[in-house]
Amino acid sequence: MSQPKDHGKPGRPKMAVFKFASCDGCQLSILNLEDDLLALGQALDIAYFPEASSDMREGPYDIALVEGSITTPEDARRILSVRKQAPLLITIGACATAGGIQALRNWGDVEAFKRVVYPSPQYIQSLSTSTPISEHVRVDFELWGCPIDKEQLLRVITDLLAGVQPRLPTHSVCIECKRRGNVCVMVAKGIPCLGPVTRTGCGAICPSMGRDCYGCFGPAEGAHEGPGLPPNTASLAKEFHQGLQLIPIEVLRRFRGINGSVRPFREESQAWEQKDRAG
Repeated sequence: MSQPKDHGKPGRPKMAVFKFASCDGCQLSILNLEDDLLALGQALDIAYFPEASSDMREGPYDIALVEGSITTPEDARRILSVRKQAPLLITIGACATAGGIQALRNWGDVEAFKRVVYPSPQYIQSLSTSTPISEHVRVDFELWGCPIDKEQLLRVITDLLAGVQPRLPTHSVCIECKRRGNVCVMVAKGIPCLGPVTRTGCGAICPSMGRDCYGCFGPAEGAHEGPGLPPNTASLAKEFHQGLQLIPIEVLRRFRGINGSVRPFREESQAWEQKDRAG
């Protein structure tokens, strides 16, 4: 990944923040940087950020942050334009990196949904799927989470400004739980927790509150398979079914959530969908 070049004010690379299908939570995480955002404003020329300012300047930009998934024909065209405007494109959040919760439509009948919800469905222009940005254009870096962790965002941007390749943890939430001294909710309470196969980034918020992880930071790298390889979802799903007595449809639902469309979770949920249909 190359260091951003300056296309804006002297000494300050231009950054833009773009929104596609999403709830805006990841953009709010940027605003929640508060004082750190003011400091970033001294190092960056935040040239386009509709959620934060009406001062929206045209590209090209040095860095583009993209929130949201591709769900309409217009989205599919617009992301191509965004990609052309910036040499560095970073996707932020589960919608942009995995399709988001709206990717549940990928297993349903979108036309039927529109007929039920809208009085004039013929005016609704949407794709049958919700897909991550990486399925449409090249992505230089991905920030996972629903929403993203603002400290991770700050680290990535400051690394880029320093010309350093960003490196974020990819190990599981279980490691974070051990560091915090949390009692394992799956062992102690019999709660089906996705922590063993979910990457850290949230600080193990849910297990720290005595509840299960539901995978909002996407799949971790497999501890047993090796760095860069998918987590062992099959083993965890087997434990849900045999150890915790979840029926196949319940196992399916554990993996088909916020990041349900990303490959390791998608394939595991589909395997249990077949088992559910087989009875």
